[in-house]
Amino acid sequence: MASEEIVRFFIEEGKEHLNTLENGLLDLPATVQNPDEIDEMFRAAHSVKGGAAMLGYSSIQKVAHRLEDYFKVLKQDTLPIDRKLESLFLQGVDSLRELLELLQSPFGLRDEDADEVFSRVEPAFQQLEAHLKHLQAGGTPDDTPTAGASQPSGNLQAEVTELLRQMLTLFRQAESSETRQKLAVFCQHLQELASESQAWKALTEVADRAVRNEHNPYRILAPVVIVELREASEAIAAGDEEAISPSFSLQHLAEAEAGAWGHYALIRQDPAAAVKALTDVFEKPQLMKLAKMLYKVAQA
Repeated sequence: MASEEIVRFFIEEGKEHLNTLENGLLDLPATVQNPDEIDEMFRAAHSVKGGAAMLGYSSIQKVAHRLEDYFKVLKQDTLPIDRKLESLFLQGVDSLRELLELLQSPFGLRDEDADEVFSRVEPAFQQLEAHLKHLQAGGTPDDTPTAGASQPSGNLQAEVTELLRQMLTLFRQAESSETRQKLAVFCQHLQELASESQAWKALTEVADRAVRNEHNPYRILAPVVIVELREASEAIAAGDEEAISPSFSLQHLAEAEAGAWGHYALIRQDPAAAVKALTDVFEKPQLMKLAKMLYKVAQA
């Protein structure tokens, strides 16, 4: 049996990979036009599959493997991306997140729970495989909402997802006062979706200040704003508003001053990725000093 530390690391890394998948699916038509981004999604699913196989979590391995296979199709073929395709992919990623959350729960990932999750997502995978083949054969795209997928009407998460999808499209454009103003408008719309929640209101107000702050580059803003708003909407849906609060990173973005991002490194919660980011920014003497400081912190 894997140690508690190894399992915890797998869960943390898995959530990072899930964020990669969900962010890519927020604007899948644009994602598939960028080979690097679709490759990153493929690698994310592959990494979760490999880690799950190593630790013996067959249900997580099976779901991740199916997603990996379907992302491989998007890598190899230029297909029209319709609403049905996006919805089915999101159902697959949602099931993967549910399995990781069960693994993190006090009872762990019990076989009966894993089987129940997989049995629920299997019809979506069958539809996804059939629809991919339909599109490969030149079939007509389908923008009808998929059965079992979240519907925009009366569903906070679905409405938030749609607005975040549009925000992500703006983040990918050149920075300008016009696009920044549009992002701020989206923040205001997001606030109105759950205006009765003080925690949500506080979060969206900070997000609004962050996107209006012209000192923040979009490549810094996007991953922080998108992830925090999406996770907050999930917390509201789960009845866990106490979990919602602006992170230190988001507050820092809201208050950033001129020159704050003259020299920076984006650090993911993955040791290998963090090392690469830091070595791209720091010279060897700085890296040595940083290594000593980290060693002291680790020993404390």
